[in-house]
Amino acid sequence: MTENHNTPAIDLAVLDMAGTTVADGGLVEQAFAAAAERLGVTPGSPEHTRQLDYVRATMGESKISVFRHLFGDEGRAQQANTAFEEAYHDLVDGGRCTALPGAAEAIETLRKAGTKVVLTTGFSRATQDRILDALGWRELADLTLCPADAGRGRPYPDMVLTALLRTGTDDVRSVAVCGDTSYDMLTGRRAGASVVAGVLTGAHGREQLTGAGATHVLPSIAGLLELLAVRAA
Repeated sequence: MTENHNTPAIDLAVLDMAGTTVADGGLVEQAFAAAAERLGVTPGSPEHTRQLDYVRATMGESKISVFRHLFGDEGRAQQANTAFEEAYHDLVDGGRCTALPGAAEAIETLRKAGTKVVLTTGFSRATQDRILDALGWRELADLTLCPADAGRGRPYPDMVLTALLRTGTDDVRSVAVCGDTSYDMLTGRRAGASVVAGVLTGAHGREQLTGAGATHVLPSIAGLLELLAVRAA
């Protein structure tokens, strides 16, 4: 891509997984419900509703951080996180994990054009690898990162900056971040990315995405190709 002073070329695309490139289909909420029930939270109770509202509001955040907030002490948080991962893995193994339409093709097109692609998640490495294996995506992107790989998860900028460092990208302005949650948008803005694109295929809607700093809101990940092509031109 040709770079000019005002609009540096996008050399790195940091893409979220669940809700952005991977269909969620309510799997996070189902796995959370299983985890909460194991810790004695009755489905349908006011406490369950309160916790589920928090899970929805913080979609994209590191899951262990969410459970630390909900259950207080570290022991219960770890217990909940383990139960969540077991339930989510069962759903993935049961064939419930699918790619969003056009996602793999978008990643392949970006890489062919010379843009490095990094897939990020709020899940643990074990869960991220489970998803990658289920989709056959181990070799799809240049790099995959989870919160433990970077130090902190969203909404901190660590994963985006780790992606920049590990791919040898020279300038934060040459980074595009794309995700479906407000935390994805905050992460991109805090990292200094020049493109912070929200997609409407996941947890949060247009108002939440723009409120968190999205520079663009797209129908899906497929729209990122057109956005970057127009920007480069």
